[in-house]
Amino acid sequence: MLNRIRRPLPTALGIAALAAVLMALLVPLFAAPAANLAPRDLPVAVAGPAPAADELAGRLAAARPGAFEVTTLPDAATADRALRDRQVYGAFVIGPAGVALHTAAAASPTVAALLTEAAAQLSAGTGRPVPVVEVVPAAPDDPRSVGFAAGFLPFAMAAMAAGALLILLVASRVARLLGLVAFGALAGGVGAIVLHGWLGVLDGNPFAEAAAVGIFALAGAATVAGLGAVLGRPGIGLGALLVFLVGNPISAVGAAPELLPQPWGAVGQFLPVGAGGTLLRSVTFFDGAGAGQPLAVLAGYALVGLVLVLVARGPASAGAPDQVGAAGAGAPHPTGPAGAEVSRPAGARTAADTR
Repeated sequence: MLNRIRRPLPTALGIAALAAVLMALLVPLFAAPAANLAPRDLPVAVAGPAPAADELAGRLAAARPGAFEVTTLPDAATADRALRDRQVYGAFVIGPAGVALHTAAAASPTVAALLTEAAAQLSAGTGRPVPVVEVVPAAPDDPRSVGFAAGFLPFAMAAMAAGALLILLVASRVARLLGLVAFGALAGGVGAIVLHGWLGVLDGNPFAEAAAVGIFALAGAATVAGLGAVLGRPGIGLGALLVFLVGNPISAVGAAPELLPQPWGAVGQFLPVGAGGTLLRSVTFFDGAGAGQPLAVLAGYALVGLVLVLVARGPASAGAPDQVGAAGAGAPHPTGPAGAEVSRPAGARTAADTR
């Protein structure tokens, strides 16, 4: 406090410089992934007779080197099953009338649009348009998944705030633990009601959606709370960094991990927001297909965070003993039955003796 009063100008300039450096780091973190969206080893399929399928797969690879990871399949039914199982984002199906594009817009409308453009480029030489069949469409009220992606920002912010407040305002470790579990349950129910029942952003089983939102909310809050319980306020900041500042821009909730610069697309799937988005898409539109990895990631964050909250004796848990000690230091000396002071060992002194 004295340094701030005596040297206001250097302090103000230092704060300004620190904020500018922080901005210089955060702007590329948020803007670069969005500005560099492009397919990178994007899983797609080519379905049809072997000679024609192999020829089309080669044309796809030659048209955009490194953009697609192509799998050849025997027929349209197998391709559609691969779309529903989240094994591929789209399938170029060769039939008697030519090539048709089968998509799973629910997995990523952005990818579906990119594949539609690629199909148009492939058909430019023939002059025959490529029909598009939506095998797994997005929600009717949110066809471009804009609402789906936007819904994760308040989820992450609420989880971050819940974890921080439980550490800063609640002293009991058991109460913190119960607060985290209660938040996860409530957030899951509220999230499903708002996104499914009110906004129509989700179009699946509401109970499965509530469970997905709940485990994501618990994982985010427990991460912040667990690090805060161990490291104090710096731990809360580190948790916010993982859950929001770093996890949000590389989550690919509004696009697809394969569209982000690598390795950031893959890294984002191992952070709470990215795993939460993938899990919610899987349970909402794909009957749980592809939910194994994101569920394991979120369960790991939640479990580790809860264990840290329960067992940590770090800076955030040290307030109560210090308060007891402070109260004891100012207490009067115990007295005997007649009001006489209890004897002290020889040489012992009190605060009054040293005044």
